[in-house]
Amino acid sequence: MHRDGVDPENVQPEDILCDFCHRAAWSKGLPCIEGHHGSVICGDCLKVAWMEIVELDGGELQDGRDCTMCLSNHDVPTWLSPMGEALICRRCVKMGGVTLRRDKDHQWDTPG
Repeated sequence: MHRDGVDPENVQPEDILCDFCHRAAWSKGLPCIEGHHGSVICGDCLKVAWMEIVELDGGELQDGRDCTMCLSNHDVPTWLSPMGEALICRRCVKMGGVTLRRDKDHQWDTPG
C-alpha cells in the first residue's frame, strides 16, 4: 500500500505502508513481505495472522474477497486486518512466514 498522494514516479521507502496496520514499516527497516501490485504485510501483522490461522487453526473463509497479497480466492481461512480493509490467505501467511524466517537480515521467527 502506498501513502495517499505518493508520486508513482518517485516512491520513497516511507511511502510504502503495511496494508494491514498502515505503518511505514519498510522505511523503519522492519521485516516485510511484498505481494502483488505493491501490497505489503509487516512482520508484526504476519505474526498475528500466523498465530490465528496456523497455530490456532482459525480465521474466516474468504467469502468472495480476494487475498490482498496474492489477489486470489482459494476459499481457505484468512486473517482480516484490524482496519478491516486487507485480508491474507492461509497460503500467503505460510509462504510469508517461511520467507521471513529464512531472511538473514532480520531475526524474525514464526510464533508458537
